Amino acid sequence: MNLEDEFAQYRGELLAHCYRMLGSLHDAEDVLQETYLRAWKGFAEFEQRSSVRTWLYRIATRLCLNALQHSSRRLVPSALGAPGSDPDDLDAPALETSWLEPFPDHLLSPDPALIVGIRQSLRLAMVAALQHLPPRQRAVLILRDVLAWQASEVAALLDTTTAAVNSSLQRARAELAKLAPAEEEFSEPDEPRRRALLDQYGKAFERADLVTLEDLLTQDIRWEMPPIPTWFHGRENVLRLIAAKMAPGEGMRTMVETSANGQPAFALYSRGRDGGFHARYVQVLTLTRAGVSSVLAFHRADLFPSFGLPIDRPA
Repeated sequence: MNLEDEFAQYRGELLAHCYRMLGSLHDAEDVLQETYLRAWKGFAEFEQRSSVRTWLYRIATRLCLNALQHSSRRLVPSALGAPGSDPDDLDAPALETSWLEPFPDHLLSPDPALIVGIRQSLRLAMVAALQHLPPRQRAVLILRDVLAWQASEVAALLDTTTAAVNSSLQRARAELAKLAPAEEEFSEPDEPRRRALLDQYGKAFERADLVTLEDLLTQDIRWEMPPIPTWFHGRENVLRLIAAKMAPGEGMRTMVETSANGQPAFALYSRGRDGGFHARYVQVLTLTRAGVSSVLAFHRADLFPSFGLPIDRPA
């Protein structure tokens, strides 16, 4: 295998690693590009005391830590305060803050075993929780608990002691336990139920069918819409929001199924005055056996190309 092919085989997992650290796909892509540039330039001095994969992770992690010196953490609206209940609150100006971004699953490695292994660590709720950790604690936790590095390896990377790494890991785990969802909250329905739930949800949303959506949403559903700071909690409030903001009837919207962060997702297009469909937002869903328990709707049409989707679709 030549060097170019060896670098390329790690691209998906390295991009996911940078995304966990930074909470932004675009920032992660920038850091990964710089990682490969530095690796190409420095390969002559690479003494192969570690694998190429480990060497690339070291470069990428250091670049992520450098980037985090000059940027704030990526947030979701629920991190900013209590939920709202009035759909008119959406008309308030968006806050100037850095928002969490979704990670399209097709950018991961084609190796199914790798995808299964890192899926939980990429879930939006987990990545959002990671953003609350200080950068070095974040790096320690990801390297130790996600990538299974030895404490001595992490200490060498961060130029610190093994004892300091272990202490940092304890603090990071304790903080994450307060913020991240419990393991049982990741329990999805079995495949037949999952497939039926997604089919029904997509069709109901296209028609703004509130009766069907009421059956599909959990009682305690959370609905967030970055960069809109207002978020909604509870089925009644979410249905009121959908009723206020979506014109009823068929032919007004189309939903394209995709996936992000190891979770089901839909890209929503709405019909414009020209008769065509135009990108509106990407919904990332959390499913439980009781139904759809969370929706993060990223109101950014510029995300669509990252999912391999066009901005505009013909009627």
